[in-house]
Amino acid sequence: MKRIAIVYEHPEWFRPLFAELDRRELPYEAVDAQRLFYDPAAESSPYALVVNRMSPSAYVRGHAAAIFTTQQYLAHLERVGVATINGLAAYTLELSKARQLDLLARLGLQAPASRVVGDASQILPAALELDFPLIIKPNVGGSGALMRHFESCVDLETAVKAGEVDSVFGIDHTALVQEYHPPRDGAIVRVEVLDGRYLYAIRIHNDPSQGFNLCPADICQAPATEPTSTFADFDNCPVEIAPTPAREVAAFEPPPWIVDSVLRLASAARLDLGGVEYLESQRDGQVYFYDVNALSNFVADAPRLIGFDPFVQFVELIERRWRAA
Repeated sequence: MKRIAIVYEHPEWFRPLFAELDRRELPYEAVDAQRLFYDPAAESSPYALVVNRMSPSAYVRGHAAAIFTTQQYLAHLERVGVATINGLAAYTLELSKARQLDLLARLGLQAPASRVVGDASQILPAALELDFPLIIKPNVGGSGALMRHFESCVDLETAVKAGEVDSVFGIDHTALVQEYHPPRDGAIVRVEVLDGRYLYAIRIHNDPSQGFNLCPADICQAPATEPTSTFADFDNCPVEIAPTPAREVAAFEPPPWIVDSVLRLASAARLDLGGVEYLESQRDGQVYFYDVNALSNFVADAPRLIGFDPFVQFVELIERRWRAA
């Protein structure tokens, strides 16, 4: 019987997943994306199901090549008809915040006003079409890495002239200039979905001084960085360094229209599993969707916080898809 492949980059993040697969005695292989290789001319695969757990933030750990190898591999699997969880469409969307904004616009879901730029010389012209404060973020994101916040045009102009925003362009040399909306009560909401249904939601309270990494899993806290940081500064496993102070996280029940919107988004994105983040703006009171995360690590201490272990339901999905395949 063909096995299950779990394509991953960060082993610490998926210990609970591997433990649940072992508990159920499912035949799986953990495939390190850094060592992934395949025959593009092959017409079949040794796997019945491939589960994509590759992280777009791999570049901050020195593993940028694995991001793109995984994307090509998922395209190959789609061609030969191999079943996937969070396959090519979902992964391609996760690798581009610009595409996420396009999808939100197509679905009529409000996102912060943004401009996509391909060169530092375009940051100031883009910013002049928006209202401050602003944030500049890499198109290929993850764990809040490399994001910058600017309160005024003067601050931004100074940073641009000093070359301090060059690293924000990331691995695809594309960045977003986006209006920054401080969340009301200092909290954002993350809604998790699985297999076309609502799984749970949490409110994450954030102190702005702690940066933009709002991942609710303790294990994925990224290092704090200076404005002049380069990718080399991130070439470590986040759990090998002092973690960012934990955020206050609480279970939350969003309004039904929010849940319906997130489920529509997940369906349009062909997202089997993932989290969608939104906030209520302190600036204007409006609700803004701003991030689609296909690589959900789930919330830390989930049984206590939300009343169940989401990895159990995730592996149930894996087993159903594997048996069907």
